[in-house]
Amino acid sequence: MTDLIIPDRLSRITTLKSGSHDPNDGVALCVMEAVAYVAGEPWSDHPACACPVITAFMVSWNDGLPSDADRARLLLPLIPVLVGTRGSRALETRRANMAVDWYIRVQTPAWLRLAGLTTQAEALEAFPELTDFASVPSLKPTLDAIRQDAAAAWYAARDAAEAALAPTVTALQESAVDLVKRMCALTDEAPGEAS
Repeated sequence: MTDLIIPDRLSRITTLKSGSHDPNDGVALCVMEAVAYVAGEPWSDHPACACPVITAFMVSWNDGLPSDADRARLLLPLIPVLVGTRGSRALETRRANMAVDWYIRVQTPAWLRLAGLTTQAEALEAFPELTDFASVPSLKPTLDAIRQDAAAAWYAARDAAEAALAPTVTALQESAVDLVKRMCALTDEAPGEAS
């Protein structure tokens, strides 16, 4: 929705910070405060122009990144994509399902594999795509068993070197960028409908 973006405001944003910020500071903003700013909205980390599901994902991700450099590299390019993503409740539900599916079938297996729990990672990756929350309860026994295995492995692997984590973190960051772009690309049109 480039018609909602104020280009000169977008060009002024060169860095992003973790947390929420004082609008009078004029320097520090998180990714969603930046979205509100470039859309000409009042200062907020929950802008009216953005999907609440994507906003929740982005706020968590913004604050979880280890550095401003990571935020600039990964999140700055998403700001114009995030503007204008608000849609219907049905669209929010579809996006929430995409996020849950990503957490279960992409992010969690990456960490399980890193911890040496390849069988558990493969079990999650083999789940069918989670397209609605109604399918989640049938997965609960498998998820509970994997959670117990992962908890045991966590204590054994928590001292792993940061360098060993870097490729997984980078791969997940790139995957999350793709997820946000795909969620933003969805519209309220039903799949298969022509515009």
